[in-house]
Amino acid sequence: MGQLKKGARILGIDDSPFEKGDERVLVVGVVERGGKIDGVLSTAVDRDGDDATERLAAMLCRSRFLPQVRVIMLNSIMMAGFNVVDIPELLRRTGKPVIAVVRRKPDMKAVRKALENVCCVEGKVMRIKHAGEPVRVGGLYAQLAGISEEEAAGIMKRWRGIPEPIRLAHVIAGGVVKGESTGKA
Repeated sequence: MGQLKKGARILGIDDSPFEKGDERVLVVGVVERGGKIDGVLSTAVDRDGDDATERLAAMLCRSRFLPQVRVIMLNSIMMAGFNVVDIPELLRRTGKPVIAVVRRKPDMKAVRKALENVCCVEGKVMRIKHAGEPVRVGGLYAQLAGISEEEAAGIMKRWRGIPEPIRLAHVIAGGVVKGESTGKA
């Protein structure tokens, strides 16, 4: 992939807050470039479902931003509870490298136990394994597809915590669903 130019467009994606009874959950993508929002994308995924990879790929592939986006950044590989994104498949479908970040290293035993309560456990476990072991990148943990640890670290050093495109997606998603944004990405 090489060095990312300072003004490169990055797509940050996060899901919205949701209630236990919600069947569908809003997911927002923010195309950010040099600290400014160039665009906002959205889709919806099934809570604890199996459609996140397909829906995220479709959201970006139908967008005019696809040729311009250089990297996709996710707030975790899990959307809408346990709807697990297959990040290598998202890379294949979009042609864009993927960085999925979390603040703390996932406790895989706890994740497996929680997965027992949702459908399609084996497929979800396979997608989690397919994403690879989380690696430390700056102050966060990341799972990577189509990008090296060094390249991801070079991109992530722009921010002190959660990358701004993800933070913006989080704020927008929360504001749309709850009427105002709350919490942190």
